Amino acid sequence: MENFILEDHAPSLLPSGKKWKLVWHDEFDGTELDTSKWGFRRNFWGRKFPAFTDQGVILDGKSHLQLHVTKRNGEYCSPHLQTASLTYDIPEDSGGFWPFGKYEQPKFLHKFGYYEIRCRLNRQPGWWAAFWLQSPSIGAHPDASQCGVECDIMESQDYPAEKKIRCGNIWNGYGTDYKGSGHKIYELADTGDGWHRFGVDWNASGYVFYTDGKEVNRVNGPVSNVEQFILISTECMGYRNLKNPGPDPLLKKMNLPEYFEVDFVRVFDEISPVK
Repeated sequence: MENFILEDHAPSLLPSGKKWKLVWHDEFDGTELDTSKWGFRRNFWGRKFPAFTDQGVILDGKSHLQLHVTKRNGEYCSPHLQTASLTYDIPEDSGGFWPFGKYEQPKFLHKFGYYEIRCRLNRQPGWWAAFWLQSPSIGAHPDASQCGVECDIMESQDYPAEKKIRCGNIWNGYGTDYKGSGHKIYELADTGDGWHRFGVDWNASGYVFYTDGKEVNRVNGPVSNVEQFILISTECMGYRNLKNPGPDPLLKKMNLPEYFEVDFVRVFDEISPVK
């Protein structure tokens, strides 16, 4: 891996043997979220989701984003940031036959490149964080390359009870045609200060996943050939239980404040192979 230096900020770790150009990033400078780059996911497959909120977002003035768990009237929620939206999330609002509401204008869509986050994970169980890429129209075509692939660069469902992270891909939607690479689950090594870098090199040949400068997984295909968007998500557990939705018992034991912390998100394009 090679260092990419950005003045007054922590460096990126980029795959060697390639020439990279920074094309999009957020260092979370200042004290307010840049809403020209990020929106909030509030819906889950066509309905409002109680575990998602637009509250609990703090920039600490030291170039760090904090996504906090919020408790209200015995219920728990946390923020879910995205640079565009999944069409199927948007509730129907016309009263007609079309099952989706008005499409939201994307803030950032991109194809191929290296996508990297530097973050500190959740400290307590009962909720989890993820850094991932999604297509607005996943599952809308029988050929996943034409409608996109969910690329989970980092998921912390098992953390911190187990020092394990997941990464891998999903395609063909989320119904009977659902397919996946099988998510790699691996041990996360301690870094001393708690900061970790998670990234993926998405190119025409496949996906290579990295953690703290080391390769942890490869997925050869299918490869999305459409522009996709970035998500920094957090989710309080228990609310996907359709029969009895509500907070996971672990949430009720949580000591607040509790937050997921992000130093930066960066996107690089490969310019040309190094000769």
